[in-house]
Amino acid sequence: MNTEPVKLDSHEQARFNMQRETARFNMIEQQIRTWEVLDPTVLDLLKQVPREAFVLPQYAELAFADLEIPIGHGQTMLSPKIEGRILQALEIKKTDKVLEIGTGSGYLTALLAKLAKKVISVDIHSDLSQIAQQRLAQQKIDNVTLETGDAANSWGAHAPYDVIVFTGSLPMPPENMQQSLTVGGRMFIVIGEAPAMEATIIRCVAANSFKRNVLFETCLPVLNNAPQPQRFRF
Repeated sequence: MNTEPVKLDSHEQARFNMQRETARFNMIEQQIRTWEVLDPTVLDLLKQVPREAFVLPQYAELAFADLEIPIGHGQTMLSPKIEGRILQALEIKKTDKVLEIGTGSGYLTALLAKLAKKVISVDIHSDLSQIAQQRLAQQKIDNVTLETGDAANSWGAHAPYDVIVFTGSLPMPPENMQQSLTVGGRMFIVIGEAPAMEATIIRCVAANSFKRNVLFETCLPVLNNAPQPQRFRF
C-alpha cells in the first residue's frame, strides 16, 4: 500500500490554497461575526493564526467547521465562535500574564500568546501538551510555558495572573482560582451543569471582590476532576 503523501501540481496547489482561504473567510464572516465578535484585533488574529495547523490530519477538512473537533482522550477543540467570544470578552493586553486551564490542541493557546506577554498553559494529558508544543514551535510562538498537571482547583505556581481561561466547564464557580487574579484581572469560565451552563466573565474589581457577568449560554465538557457541589442526601 502506498503511504506517500499525494503531491499536487502548481495549479492543484493554488486551487487547494484558494479553497482553504475561502473556508477561513466563511468561518470568520458566517460563524464568528454573526456571534457578535466584532473586535478587529480578534478578527485579524483569527485570519493570521492557521487553525488547520492545530487539527489532527484526519479532521483537516473540518478545521473551519462550526464543530467541536476531537483531539484525543475524549476531548475536543472549542468551536471557532466560542474561541472568538472568549478573546473578545477578555480584552487581553500586551502586558498580561495568562493562565490557560486545558491546553488541548494548542490553538487557543496560540491565539492567547499572540495577544499577551506570557501564557502558562496546563493540561492533565502530557501527550496533548507535547503535541501542542510542536505546533506552537512550528508557528514560532515562544512566549508560552506548557505544564502538565491537574489545575481544576488551583495552579498558583506563577500567580497572580491577569487573565485565567478555562477551556472546560465547572459545575460551580472556581473560588480558589479567583484568588489568583490580579486586581483588574479577568477569568473566563463556563459554569453549571448540562443542559444549563453559562459562559461567564469574572472580574477582580478590588482585593477579594469579584464581579460576575454572564455572556451567553452554552454547553462544554466538564473539566477533568472538577470540584463538585455538595448534594443533599435523604
